[in-house]
Amino acid sequence: MAGTTQILGIQFFDGDVEGAVERMIADGGVLIAPSGTCFARLRHDSAYRQAVTRADLAIPDSGAMVLLWALFKRQKMKRISGLSYIRQLSARIFVQDKTSVLWVLPTDASRTKTERWLTQTLITFATDDLYVAPRYGSLVEDPSLLSLLERRRPAHVVIGIGSGPQEKLGPYLRDHLSYRPAIHCIGAALGFLTGDQVAIPDWADRFYLGWLLRLFAQPRIFIPRLARAAALPWLITKYGREMPPLRARPNVRRQMADGRGQMADGRGQISEGRGQRAEGRGQRKEAKDE
Repeated sequence: MAGTTQILGIQFFDGDVEGAVERMIADGGVLIAPSGTCFARLRHDSAYRQAVTRADLAIPDSGAMVLLWALFKRQKMKRISGLSYIRQLSARIFVQDKTSVLWVLPTDASRTKTERWLTQTLITFATDDLYVAPRYGSLVEDPSLLSLLERRRPAHVVIGIGSGPQEKLGPYLRDHLSYRPAIHCIGAALGFLTGDQVAIPDWADRFYLGWLLRLFAQPRIFIPRLARAAALPWLITKYGREMPPLRARPNVRRQMADGRGQMADGRGQISEGRGQRAEGRGQRKEAKDE
């Protein structure tokens, strides 16, 4: 029976991809697939921290995390990539061709490519089954999507808008809907199939090399992301199973430092005022003596 392994405060499913898909089909709720670049958010995004710990199922999509956990903690776990998960889920949806799905996508171009892929794979869909999400801010809420889901009531919601906002959107939808669909937050994995992202061959996914192909395809986007992922070895070594503490952003720290500086200036001014009053008393005393 599949269990869980807690890493950096997140309970990861420790089993095979078939078991993860079957659990979501049976129980519904929110599934997330954090990539290696996501863990740095745990230190500065309180809403993201809350969202990932409230997911119903988290799959270990990050090959770097799985390898580092085995290296530093001497514990092996089976990686389930977002790509293998969406492939398995799509196969089950194809078998159960009456299963209703709503696809949440980042752009109109993504919508067009997803429509083409659904047609080619013979997955039944209607025009209203594809929803182009707005660009979310730090607070992720979408009443229009909620209204669409309540009206159509699909059994599955596949969210492919990218990591960060999607992990917040999933729990928001689950907590505000009047029923419990299976909400699959799988990020760019859907784009690997539809052509919206660079194609990842099976061998590259199996050997944890999908990130390298994406780096070659879009270096300007992925070099900064890989820089964020560089913190992962340190995070796992220092915190292990525990959630890293939340730290203030640089601008917040600057504001705090400025506040402390202003307080110090104020204390200095008070001290100078006391000194001036003391000098005044001394001068008055000297005048009396004269």
